[in-house]
Amino acid sequence: MVRMAINRGKIKKMTVADIAIIVFIAALSFTCIVPFLYMIALSFSSNEAIISQKVGLWPVDFTAETYKTILSDMDMLYTLGYSIVLTIFYTLVCMFLTICAAYPLTKKRLKGRSFILTALVFTMYFSGGLIPSYILVKNLGMMNSVWSLVLPGAMSVFNMIILKTFFSNLPESLEESAAIDGCSDLGILIKIVLPLSLPSIATLSLFYAVDRWNGFQDALFYITKKELYPMQMKLYQIISANQQLDSQQGGEGSVGSYIVPESLKAASVMFTTIPILLIYPKLQKYFVDGVMTGAIKG
Repeated sequence: MVRMAINRGKIKKMTVADIAIIVFIAALSFTCIVPFLYMIALSFSSNEAIISQKVGLWPVDFTAETYKTILSDMDMLYTLGYSIVLTIFYTLVCMFLTICAAYPLTKKRLKGRSFILTALVFTMYFSGGLIPSYILVKNLGMMNSVWSLVLPGAMSVFNMIILKTFFSNLPESLEESAAIDGCSDLGILIKIVLPLSLPSIATLSLFYAVDRWNGFQDALFYITKKELYPMQMKLYQIISANQQLDSQQGGEGSVGSYIVPESLKAASVMFTTIPILLIYPKLQKYFVDGVMTGAIKG
């Protein structure tokens, strides 16, 4: 038995099971951190070091040339700002629709509630497919439009169910008291339900924001105007252009005269991951409460 620190005047003992859990979590955390450290090292290493496979968890021949290449494109800052605005707008639309769908479904007096919920859940398992979705977006005139990046994925049924369960767990007495005082359903939602549901709302907002920020496929299908490219699509083009340069040069010239795709990919991953890493700590306090409370029926 291993003694731990004193807590509230008492000495707690750590069992073998506790040690095994700590070791397991430490190993699991290590496996998650190592690839991230490797990407950082790769993005700051020279071409020669990458080609010779000398890079480990620490940069070799430190250089920031890959980041200079990404930021040297004057459109990159515009794309970054546009992607941030797009992500915020997408998250607001998604949360609005999710709340509007989840709250009424908690009311037993809603006629056809079971049918509506069944129809929504059905879409989780079956969809029209890629080609029908593309034809629909095209026929609605949303090609080369911001709406093609917002409306097709504007509500996740899975997130809606989590929020619905969270709403259902709130004490009914609060809503009944507000209704007696003359508050409407909309007023109850805005003044009582939403303030009490901030953990779940913050968690689902993070889910939606990450989904939009990492979105690539929809932009590839629906967007051809460069000014409407989100960040992932912009970085994809940078990597593709660099790969073409790599293939054209073949083995000619100095290895240091261009950036190898692996380094550029690593820098691109870091460039697109940092904004999410900056947001997550601010919402972390809501994350566990939001997921657990919304996923378990009390």
